[in-house]
Amino acid sequence: MNRVEAMSLFVRVAELQSFTAAALSLGLPKSSASQAVSQLEAHLKVQLLYRTTRRVQLTHDGQAYYERCREVLAELDELDSMFSQTSELTGALRVDMPVSLARNFLVPRLPEFLGKHPGLDIELSCTDRRVDVVAEGFDCVVRVGALSDSALMSRPLGLMRMGNYASPAYLTRHGEPKTLDDLTHHHLIHYALHLGARPFGFEYRDGDEYKVVDMPGRITVNNTEAFSSAALAGLGILQSPRTGNRHHVAEGRLVEILPQYEAEPLPMSLIYPRRRHQARRVRAFMDWVAEIITRDYLD
Repeated sequence: MNRVEAMSLFVRVAELQSFTAAALSLGLPKSSASQAVSQLEAHLKVQLLYRTTRRVQLTHDGQAYYERCREVLAELDELDSMFSQTSELTGALRVDMPVSLARNFLVPRLPEFLGKHPGLDIELSCTDRRVDVVAEGFDCVVRVGALSDSALMSRPLGLMRMGNYASPAYLTRHGEPKTLDDLTHHHLIHYALHLGARPFGFEYRDGDEYKVVDMPGRITVNNTEAFSSAALAGLGILQSPRTGNRHHVAEGRLVEILPQYEAEPLPMSLIYPRRRHQARRVRAFMDWVAEIITRDYLD
């Protein structure tokens, strides 16, 4: 096995945290995977992986080597594509996006993209947590909200307008609020990435700034699917992006309330590692995602 093949195998072991799974994904015996990584470690004179009976984990040196390996392999892939006689995209993409976006919008459209590029495979992570793009080996991530990691590149997609919603059953029990003062008699469904954090209140625009009305709530969730489910179950008022609630309103499961009081819109972006060269398959996927989100998803 040459150095490039060994590097590719090491990357797969690091990402799957398993020699067996990595070897299986590449059609190799497990012994080949273990031997290749051991030879890399001997050549580099460092330990790249911690090995236990249950899992494989990167060492500090292994993490640094992993990140550089991905960059080198991406550059080699780009170099090969410059002289390729075919425009076919090949290889694997590792991407992450919010659960609701994936489930309700992007995944149903993936056959369109994969049909055009049969040589591609996609590893899709769906989570509301902030993944570590570099350490976890993602090619790109769709992120909603403010960006803070300057070590990453970003591609703005647009703004998600917010709306206020409640179920018909909730409004029957508590009445429909017409003013901010009416909110004192209502419950807000709280969202927090980390349970135990201080809940955010009802946000609204007042002139050129956004303010918050403190509101009680009987449930706090850390997942967007549970967030909308709580509103559908009549547990309180929901403040969330319009794009994710249009079908609920159209089908009568939610009612829009207090339309004059919108929360601050949320930016949506594609973020990706800062690299000199980016594989064509990554650029093609990001172009496709950007086109359909800006055209069909955002208000």
